[in-house]
Amino acid sequence: MLKKFLPIIFISASIWAQNTANDTIKAQDTLQNLKFNYKQLIIPSVFIGYGFIGLESDQLKSYNSQIKKEVNEDIDNKVSIDDFSQWAPAISVYGLNALGIKGKNNLKDRSIILASSYLMMSASVFALKSITKVERPDGSSNNSFPSGHTATAFAGAEFMYQEYKDQSIWYGVAGYAVATATGMFRMYNDRHWLTDVVAGAGIGILSTKAAYWMYPYLQNKVFKSSKENKTTSMIMPFYNGKEIGCSFVRRF
Repeated sequence: MLKKFLPIIFISASIWAQNTANDTIKAQDTLQNLKFNYKQLIIPSVFIGYGFIGLESDQLKSYNSQIKKEVNEDIDNKVSIDDFSQWAPAISVYGLNALGIKGKNNLKDRSIILASSYLMMSASVFALKSITKVERPDGSSNNSFPSGHTATAFAGAEFMYQEYKDQSIWYGVAGYAVATATGMFRMYNDRHWLTDVVAGAGIGILSTKAAYWMYPYLQNKVFKSSKENKTTSMIMPFYNGKEIGCSFVRRF
């Protein structure tokens, strides 16, 4: 059973090797001086590229089918835990803060960052599903690529890692473990191919990294608060697997 998921386990390990190497150098960065580091694009770009290559590569399609066949041999009953685990890493950040374990940013800042990440991730997933029209392994629909559940989970895992990497690396490890399990369950439930899951992981990670890079600009241009009028703003995106949208709220 283990050999079926070795590629996913390797993916998770690779993420942490890359993140640790890149972020150790930038450990003193704050929200105001976060800088773009092209090296952080390597892992998510490789994942996304693997997924796109899999759309046309007969070899990767064959590997997808082989994994599906092996996994289906052990399926007794499908489980729906992935519908909930996709949100667990992001929710855990707020839970830890509620318990007094403070992350890097305050409630407003981290909420804007997470909302920005989910907005970019959801838009990318929705667009690609509409364009590629890949049939799901179970034949239920033609919107398999990429995996939205996996993208959501890995976006949350990267969010958890960024918020708590200065506290302890194990918070991020836990987030990525849950995200990896979410991807595994998507394949176990016959809802996605391996290439869907890998691409979703890359999109999720990249979306959150981009949200952190962009936030200083958003903070100054869009969410700038005034002491005189005490205004605050927030973007609230949503994606339910079929529909995408967002709302903009500004309080005066």
